[in-house]
Amino acid sequence: MDFIQSQHSLSVMEWGLRAVIAYFFLVIVVRVLGQRAISQLRLLDLVMAFVIGNIIAHPLSDEELGLKGSIVTTIVLVLLYLISLFSILKWPAVRRLVNSKPIIIVQNGEIIYKGLNKARISIDVLLEELREKKVDDVKKVALALWEASGSISFFLDPKYEPITPAYLQRNAEPFDMPRTIIKEGKVDKTVLQTIQKDERWLIAHLERFYQTEINNVLLATMDSKGTLKVFLYH
Repeated sequence: MDFIQSQHSLSVMEWGLRAVIAYFFLVIVVRVLGQRAISQLRLLDLVMAFVIGNIIAHPLSDEELGLKGSIVTTIVLVLLYLISLFSILKWPAVRRLVNSKPIIIVQNGEIIYKGLNKARISIDVLLEELREKKVDDVKKVALALWEASGSISFFLDPKYEPITPAYLQRNAEPFDMPRTIIKEGKVDKTVLQTIQKDERWLIAHLERFYQTEINNVLLATMDSKGTLKVFLYH
């Protein structure tokens, strides 16, 4: 384990072992930090991402720097990060200090220019976000907030909201997640058994309705009503 300590020179094998240890160590660190640190970078997450990346990168490029010190430092930082998260959940004062409040950038169809400046975003960014949300006119937006995570939350004026069964006071069918039967030409036999079908039925169904075979199917799904949807390679 001498390659973990600082050395004047390292062999190719020792460099490789350092990289392997650093890789799996970072995987463990990310698992400890949780999904929150991966999905959205808030202030604490951004600091951790920069600092840990910098700490681990140096021993991987300089043999005179030991890996042991980087690992210990990272563990301490992770503990501090977890303590900070607990403090944010426990004490509102800490939460207000670390997490920024949402900034109003559109209200009642009007762009709040002071909000844009405070959020440090341009009109182009606002319009781009609107297009991504399939909103073609700022006038349709009742409220838009610049969140601490760096995303924009939009709320349409009720008169521009899509018509839903609830609005029409109609009963809607419950959500049904289709099950994947074939993926990239391979049959999931466990799913077939669950829906009480076999591979012979599947082959016959594909030949009858799609004039194809399993190897040509990119994806095939079936819902609770027995509707089979097939997507072929193109």
